[in-house]
Amino acid sequence: MKTAEKSLDILLKTMQPIHNPGEFVFCTCKELTAINPLDVISIFKEQEGYTVILKKDKADQLLLSYSFIASWITLKVHSSLEAVGFTAAFSNVLASAGISCNVVAACYHDHIFVKSADTKKAMDLLNSFSEIQTK
Repeated sequence: MKTAEKSLDILLKTMQPIHNPGEFVFCTCKELTAINPLDVISIFKEQEGYTVILKKDKADQLLLSYSFIASWITLKVHSSLEAVGFTAAFSNVLASAGISCNVVAACYHDHIFVKSADTKKAMDLLNSFSEIQTK
């Protein structure tokens, strides 16, 4: 596995946000038998059941309920799970503009889910924030 970046300064300068096309939803399920694992973006097991992130059209096909329709933004920098302050920095930028973000950290990248209507504004803010860090 490639070495992940821990330096907050480098992470902020090189985060490279990209918008993954489509609409995504967070659903809850008691069991996963009806869901094809290849359709899943993320699963998290909680005491109350499973939280599953899927494309909206797939959730609709499965008749799963949801209340939040999101866009998915990936930060292309290979961030370390041990990096300190990265999530706080980009989430504070979005929060200051009134944008809610739901973050999923994986082994290579951070993934941000924002309200679909906020996609362009979130991308602009993240790109501007990263550019400011390079000056």
